[in-house]
Amino acid sequence: MQPHPNVRAVQDALTAAGTRDGAGAPSTVRLLPDAVHTAAAAAEALGVQVGQIANSLIFDADDAPLLVLTSGAHRVDTAGLAASIGVTRLRRATPEFVRTHTGQPIGGVAPLGHPRALRTLVDTALAAYPEIWAAGGVPQAVFPTTYTELLRVTSGTPAEVA
Repeated sequence: MQPHPNVRAVQDALTAAGTRDGAGAPSTVRLLPDAVHTAAAAAEALGVQVGQIANSLIFDADDAPLLVLTSGAHRVDTAGLAASIGVTRLRRATPEFVRTHTGQPIGGVAPLGHPRALRTLVDTALAAYPEIWAAGGVPQAVFPTTYTELLRVTSGTPAEVA
C-alpha cells in the first residue's frame, strides 16, 4: 500500500532537511492504527506526555497564514500573541484556509511539507522535552523530532504562545 501523498511529502521534506529525532536518528513518519485529532489522543497512542505533542495550528493573521507549533499541554493566547507579533486580527483559520495554505487537513497539519514556506512560531514550552512529536500530513501520521530541529527545519521563531 502506497502512503498518502501528504505523508510522502512530509517524509520527503524531513529527509531533505536531515531532520533528527531525540536519539539523533533520522525522523521517520509513523502511521498510527487510528486517527489522532487531539494532543491527548496522540500522547495516549504514543505513550508520551501531552506536552510533548507539537500541535500545528494555522491562524489567519490579517489574511496571511501563520503556523503556530504549540505544546499540547496548553492553549494559544490569541490576543497576547497577536499583540506580540504586531497583527490586528489573529483567528483560527477555516478548514478551507488551512488546506489552501498547507495542502493538509486540520488534525494532520505537519510543520513542513507545505506548498510554500509559512511564517512559523514554535512554542518555547516544547524545549522542555528531549523528544517531541508532530503531525505527519494526515490525522493518523506522526513523527518524532526535537525542539531545536523543529526550529531549524521550519525556520521558525521561538515564541511564548500561551
